[in-house]
Amino acid sequence: MITREQAWKLLTEKMQNQNLRRHCLSVEAVMRALAKYFKEDEARWGLVGLLHDGDYEFTKEKPQQHAKLMANWVRELGETDEELLVGIESHGWFHEGLPAQAGKPPKTKMQWALYCCDELTGLIVAVALVRPDKKLASITLESVKKKWPEKSFAGGVKREQIAECESRLDIPLDEFIQIALTAMQGIAPDLGL
Repeated sequence: MITREQAWKLLTEKMQNQNLRRHCLSVEAVMRALAKYFKEDEARWGLVGLLHDGDYEFTKEKPQQHAKLMANWVRELGETDEELLVGIESHGWFHEGLPAQAGKPPKTKMQWALYCCDELTGLIVAVALVRPDKKLASITLESVKKKWPEKSFAGGVKREQIAECESRLDIPLDEFIQIALTAMQGIAPDLGL
């Protein structure tokens, strides 16, 4: 399996936007925490989280290629771990049927974890940014839950996608939010929050 250092080098070569890089770091941290929760391979799950959006700047006009291009770049580094490669590719599956969005659904626990936590990281960042100190340290589960029903707040966040953590991962929503929040708080300096 490629190393974290190789993955970070690839990401920073392919992604220039600092906020997108921070998003990838957030998803990496949450995926590692979820892997720990499920007693899965934290390194593998973390790499999937780190790299899932790494080709966005190249594929934003070609959404059907999103995540596939990154998986191909990882293959070019010599990676043969199919769980890792398909885990990265799975992020783009829902784009495949555009505009009908009739892509393939996630299949494995890792893929569902990525699907559910990707949107949640954005919601947590949005909650932090409206706080006076703009710090993750001042965010609580209750502050995230308070903003949850406000559809105009972080309007692009697909809350129904996050909520699938209950049926797909068997994790209650409150616990899922807390796992993600704690993971992101653990890397707050890297996120500038």
